[in-house]
Amino acid sequence: MLSDDMFDQSEAEETDVYQPLAARMRPVVLDDFVGQDAIIGPDKLLRRSIEADCLGSIILFGPPGCGKTSLAEVIAGVTNRYFERTSGVISNVQMIRKLIEQAALRRRATNTETILFIDEIHRFNKSQQDVLLPHVESGVITLIGATTHNPQIFINTPLTSRSLVFELASLSEADIIVILRRALEDERGLASFTVKAADEALQHLGNICEGDARRALNALERAILSTAPDSDGVINFTAQVAEESIQKRVVTYDKNEDGHYDTISAFIKSVRGSDPHAAVYWLAKMLFAGEDPRFIARRLIILASEDIGNADPRGLTLAVSASRAVEFVGMPEARIVLSQATTYLATAPKSNAAYLAINSALGDVEHGRTLRVPERLKNIKVKAAVKAEENDAGDYVYPHDYTSHYVKQEYVPTETKYYLPTGQGYEDVIKKRMQKIVNS
Repeated sequence: MLSDDMFDQSEAEETDVYQPLAARMRPVVLDDFVGQDAIIGPDKLLRRSIEADCLGSIILFGPPGCGKTSLAEVIAGVTNRYFERTSGVISNVQMIRKLIEQAALRRRATNTETILFIDEIHRFNKSQQDVLLPHVESGVITLIGATTHNPQIFINTPLTSRSLVFELASLSEADIIVILRRALEDERGLASFTVKAADEALQHLGNICEGDARRALNALERAILSTAPDSDGVINFTAQVAEESIQKRVVTYDKNEDGHYDTISAFIKSVRGSDPHAAVYWLAKMLFAGEDPRFIARRLIILASEDIGNADPRGLTLAVSASRAVEFVGMPEARIVLSQATTYLATAPKSNAAYLAINSALGDVEHGRTLRVPERLKNIKVKAAVKAEENDAGDYVYPHDYTSHYVKQEYVPTETKYYLPTGQGYEDVIKKRMQKIVNS
């Protein structure tokens, strides 16, 4: 008769054989972890807490494939705690209570602490989250929740207040390539195969997988297992094989060379030149090649002030809103947000008057034109406003005491005009208003 231990061992060995590459390549110790130096780098709070085995409940927040599950497993291994895993998709209140009862029994029987890892914890409803509260509070379990959604919005405040929230970033292209090379060389990975991997192929997966290590490793495994070796027994992992494994064509676009800078330059110049068709094409090329959508959004914010300015003040508001939306929804939906912002800004009236104004003023300051602040404008208690003709002492005059909310007085001792609005869009209204003030 087979013992339970023998069955468990056989099942574990079978599971290891059939596990996907991404699962087999999970790091075992903290030093194996790639990326996330901002939270687990040397002397960081989370790393110190793990190594000192004084970690309380935490919530890991970040995009798919950035290492949330791997980090939870590493924490359990380093702290010698029992690792219990479940998901917000499949768990119910009854299941949660059973897991907590087992954790309490385990503590009493073997003095072993339990980490309860809940993937997609944002899918728990209020009652499911509330079941966890007293046991998180008492320490019966150490909760590690993982979510791709903002915990401050999607997780109950009582639970987040009892946990530390750590945000994980998308892995960089360099991080992904390190992970892929390690998988090719590691015995847990693909070391049993003789693989010649082209740099361009690894870079393509690093680009196209958008910081998702799981997606990159799955693509690599598909490529190696489905590619026949040559006459020397070598599997050639080429750019073409990489394209097929991820089902996206390699685009000539090197983030570290001219392709990156040339394409963003063409994009910005197309928007500045009021050509929405060209702008959307360059946007599509950048997104297809794996450009960070947040980088594109930041450039649109700059353009909205530099090239549109007060000709359409709504342009900056739209660009900032688009940047926030891109951060919130992520790809692929972020492409829609960026397309809306791009086409709006490309078709908006253009003016660089605000851009020229600050550059001109900064030039005066930089080259020694540093003017003294007039006494009337210094930070003192505002005196009761008096009419301009009674202002012989040079007191500050309060504009709102006048019908037109304007009174002529000197605000800077220079005749230089920095802001010269054009007649474009709303700036034409501003120009006429300024002329009216000058002539009053």
